[in-house]
Formats: sequence, structure tokens, C-alpha cells
Amino acid sequence: MLTKVLKFGGSSLADAAQFRKAADIIRADSAVRYVVVSAPGRRFDGDEKVTDLLYRCAALAEEGRDIGPTFDDIAARYREIIAQLGLSLSLEAEFDEIRQAVSAGAGKDYTASRGEYLNGRIMAALLGFAFLDAREGIFFDAAGELDTARTYAVLPGLLAGLGKAVVPGFYGADPQGAVRTFSRGGSDITGAIVARAAQVTVYENWTDVSGMLMADPRIVERPRVIETITYRELRELAYMGATVMHDEAIFPVREVGIPINIRNTNAPADPGTWIVAEAADVRQGGSVITGVAGHGGFRAFTIAKDRMNNEIGFGRRVLQVLEDFKISFEHVPSGIDTISVIVAAADIAGRENEIISRIFHETGADSVHLDDALALIAVVGRGMTSTKGTAGRIFRAIAAQDVNIRMIDQGSSENNIIIGVGEADCQTAIRAIYNEFVKEV
Repeated sequence: MLTKVLKFGGSSLADAAQFRKAADIIRADSAVRYVVVSAPGRRFDGDEKVTDLLYRCAALAEEGRDIGPTFDDIAARYREIIAQLGLSLSLEAEFDEIRQAVSAGAGKDYTASRGEYLNGRIMAALLGFAFLDAREGIFFDAAGELDTARTYAVLPGLLAGLGKAVVPGFYGADPQGAVRTFSRGGSDITGAIVARAAQVTVYENWTDVSGMLMADPRIVERPRVIETITYRELRELAYMGATVMHDEAIFPVREVGIPINIRNTNAPADPGTWIVAEAADVRQGGSVITGVAGHGGFRAFTIAKDRMNNEIGFGRRVLQVLEDFKISFEHVPSGIDTISVIVAAADIAGRENEIISRIFHETGADSVHLDDALALIAVVGRGMTSTKGTAGRIFRAIAAQDVNIRMIDQGSSENNIIIGVGEADCQTAIRAIYNEFVKEV
């Protein structure tokens, strides 16, 4: 039997009109069992998200300043939603409790989580569903990581005992019972956790776009929607910033094979994007590639030494230097006598010379050069594995735009190719790749 968890983002619940759209979607689908909600997002350009206002309250309280005016704006947002929905619900006692707790120094996790908590109360009242406070069934360990053992031991029983329920996203409880939040956008993770705990057949993530796009619309004009993407492909593109949901949200559902469907609250008839465990090596919407994404902010250490290939442990010593500086690396393309290590520029800022000196000391390198202003572009697609000449087409398309390729790294799975170009050429290269593969459709 088809069963679903639906998660609605902040833009989908920004005001009463958006609440009605979400409620209509839920009521029209008999498969819906549980609903996860975010805090109200922006209603218009220049508006503020409720979560941002709550973080401001936490900062004011920490400084010993009055949170009153800012909190009054937050309470007014919720009162307006309740009034326009015609609900008899009153949250005045909750407002008083939250105001007092925040003023007394409850901290930013508790404070920020109240946006989802209050929205959950409203949605439960609107639908006539039960309300389950997330900190009763979602738990963090002492290190701030999700306590999966405890969560999946407790949450399934709670959900099953409620029938249909609304669960606020973004937070849970630490070992002492205090509120702990995920990182921003973490309501997506809550939705995935609830989907796994309830063992539903589909996790629908409702937002303000009709699925994931093949390229950034700020770079490519009207890019196509991706119909189906695997978890692996999503991770590759999300790594480059191309995602419409929190990238950590895929793990709970991937482990048990629950597909994710990205949908548009403002266009509910659109099929959106399906995120699945496995899919055939087919041409995505007629295109060899599934998507292309990239951004700048990288630098590359290029280390040269004669007969490097004969020196056992050379690469390990290079990477050990980065580990000592607590720096993770992105890619390590290499040649016979050279190795390049690509890192995030922000991770080495102010420490460049010290790192270079250590590399010289640990490896006896002939030279160490640090490249500036590097961008990485990921080209991802299942169709790439079975289509000859894909890499050649990518490189020709980039060359035709007079863009120099500075690095190439193809994954062992052969469903992705990472290309390094100068930061100034990043958008040009992305457009060239997209147009090469999508123009044929």
C-alpha cells in the first residue's frame, strides 16, 4: 500500500495562502500519513524568514538586550496566519513561554527551533492531525550527531500510535533533553528520518521549484528539470552546490530504499524530480548528462619531484601535511613526476606559506606551486557510462568558448567528470557544457 511523508519548506508555509495550498495537497492524497513542516519563509522580496528573526532574538538575549520588538514581529506573523486561516487556535501561552525562555538565555538552538514548533501546531490544527513534538522522538548524542539507534527505537512506535500526525522539522533533543537543531535547512533531514521510521513508500519534499534543475538558472536560461536522479548523482551535484534540499537528507531514506520526490507547492500538478537508489543508464530527458554544476573558491597545490612515481609514500606524506593542518582535500590529480592537491581556498587562507614550507620539508619536493582562483565543475550522468565520446564533447565545447581547462578528474564510477577552470571562466564553461548536451533534445 502506498504511504507517504510530506515535508513542506519555509516558502511553502510563509503565510496563510501558502498554508492553504499545502493543506489542499495533503487532503487530496489519501496516502499521506505524516507531515513535516519548516518555519515560515519569506513572503516577498525584502521580507525576513522567521528563523532569521529568531536567531536575532537569541543574539539580543545573549547581549543582554531586549528581544521584545523582534519577538513581537514574530508573534504577529503567527497571529496573522491563524486569523486568516480562521482557526480557533491560540498560541499566546506558547508565545509567553518562548519569550521568557529566550530572554532567560535558553540559547540559539531552542530559540531557532520554535519557528518549526509553532508552525507545526498551526498545521496540526488546520488538518485535524495529531501533533508530535520532534524532541520526543528524534535524538542527538553528546557529540551533536543524530543518535540513530535511539531515534529509530523510539520514533516508529510514537508515529504508529498517532495515526496521522504533524512533526516540526529542524530539531530534536540532546541526551539531557534540551533542544538541539540540525544545520540550516535541517527540516529536510527530519522528513527523511520520519519517512524511514514510519517505513513509508515515498518521501515527498515540497518546495517552491518543480524539481531539481540540470543547471543553475542564474547561469543557464530556463534549464530543464531533471526527471530522475540517483542518490549518487545527487551527491555529486550537491557537492557543487546544486540541490533543492539538504544533502544530508538522503542518507536516512537511501539506507532503506525509500525514493524522494521533489515537488512544487505552487504547481502541484508538475511531476517534479525523483531521487532513487538505482536507475537504468538512460539518456536523461534525451540528454547524455543528468546535470552540470560548479563554483569557485578552490586553490591547488602542485608538487613536482623527479621520479616521484618510484618513491613509496610520497602522496601519503603530502596528504599528511594537510591532515596536520586539519584541511580536507577535494581532488588529487597526478602525473609521473607531479601531484596536485585541490583544497577550498577558505581552508588555507593565511596559512599558505606555512603549508608550502611543510610540504617541502616532508617530501623534499623540487617545487611547490599554489594556483589561484580555481573553479571546479561537475558533469554528472548515468548516460555517460554507455555513450562514447562524452568527454571529448565536453572538452570541445569548453575549448570553443576559449576557456582553458586546468584540471581533469574522472570518477572511477565513470558517471562524473570534474573539470577545473579559472574562476572567471566558470559560468561560461557551465553554459557551454549544458548547451552542448541539451541543444540536441
